[in-house]
Amino acid sequence: MRKHSGMKPQDIVILLKIIVLEKQPWRQLDLANSLFISTFEVSNSLHRCVFARLIDENMNNPFRNSLLEFLVHGLKYVYPVKPSGLIKGMLTAHSAPPLSQMINSSSESYVWPDVEGRGNGQGIEPLYANAPKAAKQDPKLYQLLTLIDALRVGRSREQNLAVIELKKRIEHSE
Repeated sequence: MRKHSGMKPQDIVILLKIIVLEKQPWRQLDLANSLFISTFEVSNSLHRCVFARLIDENMNNPFRNSLLEFLVHGLKYVYPVKPSGLIKGMLTAHSAPPLSQMINSSSESYVWPDVEGRGNGQGIEPLYANAPKAAKQDPKLYQLLTLIDALRVGRSREQNLAVIELKKRIEHSE
C-alpha cells in the first residue's frame, strides 16, 4: 500500500479535468498530456484521491459531492493565496468568466502571471503551476479553475456566487 502524504494542488486540477471530460473515455496519459504533468504524478495523484475518498477505487468517477464539499469548505485554508502587485496575466477569480459576467466590479482584477495574458491585475499563484497552460486549451476547465480561485481570494459575494456556479458544473449524479 502506498503511503499517503496528503493532497497536493494538482490533485484538485486532475479531478476537475476528469469532471470536465464527463463520460468521455480517458487514460492517465491523456490527463498527463492535457495538464502538462507526468503520468507518474497523475497515477500518484489518483491514488491520493482514492485515499481521500474523492474518487472511486477504479479511479474513474470522482465523488462530486465530496469534492464540492472540500472545495467550498477547505480549499481556501489548505491552498491559501495572497495577491501580489500589479502584473500582466491571464484573468482569474471574479475577473474571468463566468463571474465577470455577473459582477460589474471596478475593484481589483486578479490574474495568473502570464506574459501572453490579456489582463492586468493583482497576481495570484495558480492552484497548480501548469494550470494556466491547461486552461488555455480547455475553456470548461478554465472556468472551474477561476471559480475555485474566487473561493481562494474572493470576498463573500464572489465566494457565494462561485459556490452556486461550482454546484451547477460539478454536482450531478455520482
